[in-house]
This record gives sequence, structure tokens and C-alpha cells, in this order.
Amino acid sequence: MRVHFYPVFLLLVTLNFTEIFAQEGVNHWETAVYASDHWSYKAGAADIPVDWIQTDFDASGWATGSGGLGYDDNDDATIISPTVSVFLRIDFDISDPAKIDMAILHADYDDAFIAYLNGVEIARSNIGIPGELTPYNETAISNHEAKMYECQNPDEFQIPYSQLNPILKTGKNTLAIQVHNRDLASSDLSAIFFLSFGITDETQFFRPVPEWFTEPFSSSDLPLLMLQTNGQYIQDDIRIVAHLGIIQNEDGFRNNISDSYNNYNGNVAIEIRGSSSQSFPKKNYSFETQDEFGENNNVSILGLPVENDWVLHGPYSDKSLMRNVLAYHIGNSTGRYTPRTRWCELIINNQYEGIYVLTEKIKRDVNRVDIATLKPEDIEGDELTGGYIFQIDRDNPNIDDGFYSAIRPSVFYEFQDPDYNELLPVQKQYLKDYIYEFERIVKYPEFNLQFLDYIDVPSFADYWIATEIFKHIDAFKLSFYMYKRKDSNGGKIHFGPIWDMNLGFGNFDFGTLTPDPDGWSYIRAESSSIRPFWIIDFLETDLISNEIACRWKELREGPLATDSLLQFIEENRDIIEEAQMRNFERWPVLGSYIWPNNYIGPTYNAEMQYLKTWLIERLYWMDTNMVGICYPDGMGNNFDNGLFTKVFPNPFRDEFNVELITNNFVTARMFVYNSVGNLILETDINSEQTNQVSLQGMPAGFYFYKLTSGQKLIGSGKLIKNQ
Repeated sequence: MRVHFYPVFLLLVTLNFTEIFAQEGVNHWETAVYASDHWSYKAGAADIPVDWIQTDFDASGWATGSGGLGYDDNDDATIISPTVSVFLRIDFDISDPAKIDMAILHADYDDAFIAYLNGVEIARSNIGIPGELTPYNETAISNHEAKMYECQNPDEFQIPYSQLNPILKTGKNTLAIQVHNRDLASSDLSAIFFLSFGITDETQFFRPVPEWFTEPFSSSDLPLLMLQTNGQYIQDDIRIVAHLGIIQNEDGFRNNISDSYNNYNGNVAIEIRGSSSQSFPKKNYSFETQDEFGENNNVSILGLPVENDWVLHGPYSDKSLMRNVLAYHIGNSTGRYTPRTRWCELIINNQYEGIYVLTEKIKRDVNRVDIATLKPEDIEGDELTGGYIFQIDRDNPNIDDGFYSAIRPSVFYEFQDPDYNELLPVQKQYLKDYIYEFERIVKYPEFNLQFLDYIDVPSFADYWIATEIFKHIDAFKLSFYMYKRKDSNGGKIHFGPIWDMNLGFGNFDFGTLTPDPDGWSYIRAESSSIRPFWIIDFLETDLISNEIACRWKELREGPLATDSLLQFIEENRDIIEEAQMRNFERWPVLGSYIWPNNYIGPTYNAEMQYLKTWLIERLYWMDTNMVGICYPDGMGNNFDNGLFTKVFPNPFRDEFNVELITNNFVTARMFVYNSVGNLILETDINSEQTNQVSLQGMPAGFYFYKLTSGQKLIGSGKLIKNQ
């Protein structure tokens, strides 16, 4: 595991949250410094005197102009020439500092900044070491885009009373800020800052707060996750060690940010996760709970089973906030393991970040994907054959972590758990050879249905049903998880768990798959170069499509009934009703297009109604267009992969022939049903001969048949009788 330390800002991280957020004395809020005020500024062409941050510094030789300052984002009142940094300062008066309880610095910047109040550092982001001077030519750690020009709120940095009180002065005070670019060639720079104060009585000192201003967050009816990075910047694919405290009081009691940490209080190694979602300002994270020595710390968080790997999903383009929660519920309703979830609200370095969904990370574990643990010494025999978790996903050209399909070279199989770096060459080769052999047998018809020896059909039926309900834009091509058990435990490929469905349920507007509630997503496998070819082959196999039909009927009469799913949606809406309002104040996306929205609702109610209506219509369409045939006698598809059948001619006039193709001589039983499912014929079929079956005297039309041996279904299909 890579663990690095990168600065983000300094905010007296040794304080507890009671001190940081104590605001019982705040009567109202006012803004002392607006971005549009008149600032003194100087482009960073050389180091400037270290006392430039002090109140008595003479900045008369600096340029002046209205904020914001910068270039090329159309959010700059004063446009400056491209530069790696710019220094700016502004004075304001305070008549009675004793009546100020706390302050908030709102910062909209590109790409990094350090802020000082009367010569003391109060906030920092994306650059340098907290408390140390940062030279003019130092560049930002990573890109950070300004937000306000895209109608989003600026970042918020709170300064508590305990830090603020020693700094403020009666009379003139100075806010000084240095802004740094990612590099000199960067296409833009933004410096937009506001400073507001919480006043303890009705005295009017300054000006009204901006219309987007919201009072600091203090309590919730959801669990609170309080993360402190101790001056480090959370990045992608590089974990940092931070501190996480979780507040979850008993039912009926609110969770206050001043409460003690009573669910978890310890270290985590955390990083940004996701692919396309990384472009959103609201980030997703993965983290690992650790002990004081940096080792895995298996704990239960918010009542979930003990483990150490977790994901924080931050819904952003999904304005219902619950598509993943609903999808995972549907997956669990099939009886298959699907990551469990818990609602919470997240605060990072004292800044409220909105509603998040704590989610179990997919991995081998008795409480998650319960398969054998593949160890380094497992290099032969049964021990080598499992367990492996892998997925079909996009290939990262910079990382060697999988292999391409032998039949469709654009399909990429990625080792997941163990990952590529944990597996020995012989273990990687084993899974690769297994997949190649499976694909070859599916591809070439001379093998008939031998591919059924390689896959667990019931798990595919459950995965297919759930995935088709979601009609996800990335169905069967990205985050398509599978796992393989040891040969001694069946040895087959199982499908799932389900993962990452926020672009489902009609929430996308691109690609060849339409977002409408009708149509199958699996048929895109035929034309999409990055979907596995074998999805189509599966659905064209009667034994599999019939299994799906019967399973669909069973689930729709139980946990996937429309009313049951709508009740689940309403119950979860009630759970987050209060928090969703705070979330959309922090991230004001309602009524705006956020990629890749197909529907843009003006309110949260409208977004929820769209989700429910879409789901109702989707379930109805699947009911009326389901693949396969579910026979009425309930025998289902408990098939034997070693027995195969041939029925001909089809269509027929009065009689058709049945042959059993097998290495053994067996007697089978044939059942024929009319188009409404009534049994009209039952007869024995002998493997030693071609069996002739007559439907003479029966009307022309569609009929269905199945062949069984004992309790095994060995063949099924549709018959067409002509006049």
C-alpha cells in the first residue's frame, strides 16, 4: 500500500470538534470581505518581503482592482497576465472583536492558496507545508477547478473562536492570500474569496452574507463521519493516513458534531476512487481502517459486519441520491451477496460535504464474497483453482492488472482480489487459461452446451435479472464482477456482486443504449466491442433463458414486487429527508444538467417521482417481454449438462422427431404444453432410437416442450405446428 503525505490546509487540527464547531453564541452572520471588494495585488515574479501578510505592511506600490482576480474562466473582475502565483490583500475594520464567535473563509480558487489573517495562517489548500512560508514559484500539488462560474458554492474553511480570538484586533485587520497555479502553462487562474463572521448579538458590524451562504452545520439525524487529514491532500491512487471519528447515537437522539466519537475513533488510509466521477467536485473515497501501527484494523462500522476495507459513495449526478442503494437492495433481494450500505453525512477538515453512502468494498471475506482465500503457496492441485474475484472493466494502460479476451480482444478481464500484484505468475496463468477455455467452448458450436460446466447458471440468472432492472449504461461491460470457486467447491464461475449503478434507472444520455424503461441492455453485447460476446450466447440457450423466466416469476411474486420496491424507496426517502436539503445546499445541482443526466428535475420531489415512474414502467416492460419459458409444473431448470436433445422438423405438420445425444443410454420423459401452459402430452423418449411424437388432431399454432431425466431438465423449446 502506498501512503503519502500531502498538505491541504492548516486549521488547528489538534482541536476537538466541540471547540471547532462551538457556535451556541452566534446570533447571526455577516460578511466583512466580499470577493468583489477592492484588493491590492501583486503577480508572483519574485519572492516578496515576508511581512507582506502583516497589517502594517506598505502595499501602496501594488496594483489594485476588484475581485475576483485571474484569467480565462470568465469569473474575473480584474484580469491579470498568466502567472504561477499572485499575492493579494485587503483591510477591514472591527469595532468590537469580543462580539465575534467564529469566522468562515469561502474560497473559490484555481489551483491552490494559503490565507493569513493579521499575519497568522488560517487556511491552506493543495500546496506546501502548513505553517511554513511558500515561495512564489511553488506550484499546486494537483489541479483544482474554481466552482462559482459553474453555479456551485465555493469551498468553506471554518475558523473557530479558539483560533480566531487571539488574532482579531480592534480597528484595522488584514486578510492576505497567495494563490498558486498548477504550472505557468496552466490555462486559467482564479482568486475569489469571502470572509464572514458569526456575531454573538444583534449588533450590525459588516454587510449581509451572500445569497448562497448557509450557516455552519451542527447536527444530523444521520450518522456523522468526521475526517481530519492533518494538513494532507486526498488524492487518487495514493493513500494518506488520516483520522476518522464516527458519531452514531442511539435511535431518537440527534448526532451533534460536538458529541464524542462513539462508533469509530482511529486512523484510516484514504484515497479518491472512481473513474468518470472524479470530474465531479463531490468526490468518492475508499478507505482502510488501521491500527496505530498502520496494520489492518477489522472493525464493525455503523452496524456492518467486521472488515477493514470500505467505500464512501457521494451521489452527485444521481439527484435521487439513492440509485446505488436501491440497486444493492435489489441485488440482496435475490439472495446473492451484494455490498451493504448505510446512509451518513461526511465532514472533511471541518467542511460539510453532504450525504454519503458507506458501502462495503467487494473482496473475499466470510461476510462478503465467501470464497477460499488464495495464498502464495497455492500453486497446484485443488488449491490453485480458487478463489478468484475478477471483473470485466476498462484497461488502464499504465497498470498491468489483467488480460484481454482471446475471442473478443477489446474485452478486458481485470484481477480484483487477489489483485495482480498479489498473485503469483502460475495463479494468473491459471485463471487466464480457465477463461480462455471457457470462451473457446462457448464460441464453437461443436462443443454444444459444455460451457455450462464452467458457469453457475442460477447466479447468472440473478445477476442478469438485477442488471436488466437497472438498465445501466455500462451493463455487462464495466464493473462486471465475477468470482471462481475452488474445484472442490464446484469450481464454476459465479456472477456478481453488483457494483456501481448510479448511471442506471434512466440516469444517462449517451451511447447506443436508450435511457427509456423499455428494451434489453444485454443485446448491446452483440454490437459493443467491449462487452463479452458470450452474454448473447447465454440468452440464446433455452436452459438459461428458461431458468431466468422462472426465477423472474419467483422474485416478482416476492421481494421484487413493484409495491415492495416502491416501499423501500419511500422508507429511504424518509431516512434522508432532512439531510438531502443540506446536501443540495452544499451541492446546488437540482434543476441543472450534470453529466450524464437524461432527466433534469427542478426539485428533489421531481427527481424522486422520475425514479419511481421509471422503475414502475421498467418492471412492467420486463413482465411483458421476459425471455424464456417458465413451465407450469414448477420443475424449473435443474438441468444436467451432459444430456442434449435434438427436435426436428420444426415447424412441423402432424409429427416431429426427438433424439437424445449422449454417451449413455437413458430414457427421458417429454412434456408438451399448449400456448397457455396446459399439459397436452406426456411420453417416454428412448436414447437408442429416433422417437416420433404426434400432435395429430391438435390445432395449428405455438406449443412448448421440455425433456427431463429424473429431476433434471435436459432440453426445452418452442414448437410451431402448421396446418
